[in-house]
Amino acid sequence: MNDMLPLIVPDEDESPAVRRRQARGVSTSNVVVSAHLADNAEVFPQVLALHVEKGATVADLTYGKGVFWKRIPTEDYVLLASDLKVGQCWTELPYENQSVDAVVFDPPYMEGLYRTTKAALAGSGTHAAFQEAYSNSSLQKGKKVRKYHDAVLEAYLSVIPEVKRILRPGGRFIVKCQDEVSANRQKLTHVELIWAYEKQGFYCKDLFVVVRRNAPVISRLLKQEHARKNHSYFLVFQRQDHRPRLDYSNFSGWLRDDIGGGDGTS
Repeated sequence: MNDMLPLIVPDEDESPAVRRRQARGVSTSNVVVSAHLADNAEVFPQVLALHVEKGATVADLTYGKGVFWKRIPTEDYVLLASDLKVGQCWTELPYENQSVDAVVFDPPYMEGLYRTTKAALAGSGTHAAFQEAYSNSSLQKGKKVRKYHDAVLEAYLSVIPEVKRILRPGGRFIVKCQDEVSANRQKLTHVELIWAYEKQGFYCKDLFVVVRRNAPVISRLLKQEHARKNHSYFLVFQRQDHRPRLDYSNFSGWLRDDIGGGDGTS
């Protein structure tokens, strides 16, 4: 049975607005969806397929062991791989201005991975792999830096100047993050980043949820007060600071200083 919708050819006299309202395309369930019971290597190719054209130049600033790229043919993209562990900091990149089509950023997103000694680092049991894949405790040695969740946010925000320098107008900024509970307080990192990046001219165009297949294990649990995080996010931002009028998310009105005098009143 042919499930394709008939092609509707608009009359030449019809306005573009009328043409946009007419039914087009095909009926299908073969679409990219937003939530996945999978790992990063399975979801990341779908993020690129939907938002980054093949042949594009992609700068992965936190390449690590290349987990995101395991299922992506090397010929599909021009990959510029760098990582803090090999001495290339994301705050000083060797790329020309507006020379890349997309940027990928996946810094440590648990506050326990920013501590000063290996013994104090978070990550044990089912989270042990986080220490090897993400942590670089030398970041915190000999520096007066923010602590706990503020250290996480500082890392995510510190990349913005270089992203705005190397990313072409309209390019994609793909950010991996995860919410956390820090000092017994709920921290919705993905919401904080959407707010912060939007103020810098990045529209949050899409969001992918990655759900762990294995159940998290908590050591020395006395009483549970928050749901254990078993999901993370790929946030897809579009650079729009070059446009005279930006396409914002639903948060934009709350971020404007001219609404209610900036004191939260309306």
